Amino acid sequence: MKNLFGKALLDDPACTKSTAFTREERKQYGLRGLLPYDVASIGKQKERALENMRRKNSAIEKYIFLSALLDRNQRLFYRLMIDHMEEIMPLVYTPTVGEACKEFAHIFRRPQGLYVTPEDRGEIESVLGNWPERDVQIIVVTDGERVLGLGDLGANGMGISIGKISLYVACAGIYPARCMPVMLDVGTNNQTLREDPLYLGYPYARLQGDAYLSMVDEFVNAVQKRFPKALIQFEDFSTPNAFEFLERYGDKVCCFNDDIQGTAAVTLAGVYTSCRITKKKFSDLTIMFLGTGSAAGGTAELMVAAFGAAGLGLQQARERLWFVDRKGLVVSTNETVKPRIKPFAHNHSPCDFVGAIADIKPDVLIGATGVPNTFTESVVRQMAAVNDRPVIIALSNPTSHTECTAEEAYRWSDGRVVFASGSPFEPVQFRDKRFEPGQGNNAYIFPGIGLGITACSAHRITQTMFLAAAKTLSERVTDDEIAKGAVYPSLNRVREVSRSIAVSVCQAAAHDRLAQGEVPENVDEHVQSLMYDPLY
Repeated sequence: MKNLFGKALLDDPACTKSTAFTREERKQYGLRGLLPYDVASIGKQKERALENMRRKNSAIEKYIFLSALLDRNQRLFYRLMIDHMEEIMPLVYTPTVGEACKEFAHIFRRPQGLYVTPEDRGEIESVLGNWPERDVQIIVVTDGERVLGLGDLGANGMGISIGKISLYVACAGIYPARCMPVMLDVGTNNQTLREDPLYLGYPYARLQGDAYLSMVDEFVNAVQKRFPKALIQFEDFSTPNAFEFLERYGDKVCCFNDDIQGTAAVTLAGVYTSCRITKKKFSDLTIMFLGTGSAAGGTAELMVAAFGAAGLGLQQARERLWFVDRKGLVVSTNETVKPRIKPFAHNHSPCDFVGAIADIKPDVLIGATGVPNTFTESVVRQMAAVNDRPVIIALSNPTSHTECTAEEAYRWSDGRVVFASGSPFEPVQFRDKRFEPGQGNNAYIFPGIGLGITACSAHRITQTMFLAAAKTLSERVTDDEIAKGAVYPSLNRVREVSRSIAVSVCQAAAHDRLAQGEVPENVDEHVQSLMYDPLY
């Protein structure tokens, strides 16, 4: 217990057991008189915490309560989250984390994570050295420029890094001391934030151009020196920067972008699973995206690889994928097509969104716009007109930004849709059937990727690993879950899913000779032995 004693032990969030210290421990560690009489197990403490949390009248108040619990008793927080995943995850991450980020400076209690600002340039390695832990293996870093669908939230985006770290621990069992949330606070172009007297961030316009890139370079290089085993997860950067960093660092350091690659893998998994419902072959699908940002572009690129694995040539694969933006169908004559979307701009006459669905007859429609209500009744009904079982995946979050709700999708398709979303929705009763749509939550993917990387000490993350993760996630969906309309497993099984994904990542790393550590014969047993289980 870090050789802590008395009140210092009680106040240490990583070591405390609070009222669960036994009589013998109270005597041994100088705790007699500092605790009430009852020796309360973690189970009893969990009941008390749940009761107090549920008394709160809003999701943001519950978020504040849980954040305070993490500050004072780490193991109790994670035990609560693991045992009540479906209830707690939407409170510590999407959709509540969006509101928490908007209000971050106003609900701030205690500092969590590491902040790096332009004033630290030239000394970022030294700043990293102030972090109290030395064996850091997972880093989630953001610059807060594109937080969910909410835009530039500056230093308030730290809430995203903190939330993702909690998912690494709860969903995959990465030890908390091995995780570090980071905010690259390079300023904000959100004038309202800069004028807020309670704003805690660097109160200037965003660093841009070479000055910005050199600062990110310095950060990445400093991580390699201070924490050479660390995986870097880039989170909620603007689309150009997100792709820039993947190209800049992907072949040099162990890193990935969750908005691009994590979203791609979880979406691909949902499409794989949908084939079990529609009875269509994956290799025969035509897929349409609404939106041309990092999530949509990254998903299309992973799907090209998936089609390739299914036997299609590169051009064949690209021809199965179509894009629609705010102007309508993206076609080859468009002069302003983004470079990464250009391979998917095919020969076709320009047309609007509904017309594109009518002409191309996509089997799957994927929304990644960040704009609410873009899957209108006309759009959903047109998908239902060209498919017996239309597949619609509305990825945007938080819930207020989703392309359509679950209830709308089922009602407008007369209950025939195979629906998934990036935000959670309650079950939907349509006529005589109850649907329990799955949430395409990146928490199904990135924690297992991280666990697999740490389990085999892989020094790179590859597209093959994300393909393996998507396949594994899809295979973990039960027939009973599919019968309820879900294309993803219950969140209550996410640790089991993460373990399976970690195994597949280890095997992919070993196959590609990227594992620096020896991968044992019983990989599953090895992975399970590494997972943090918060008990007293």
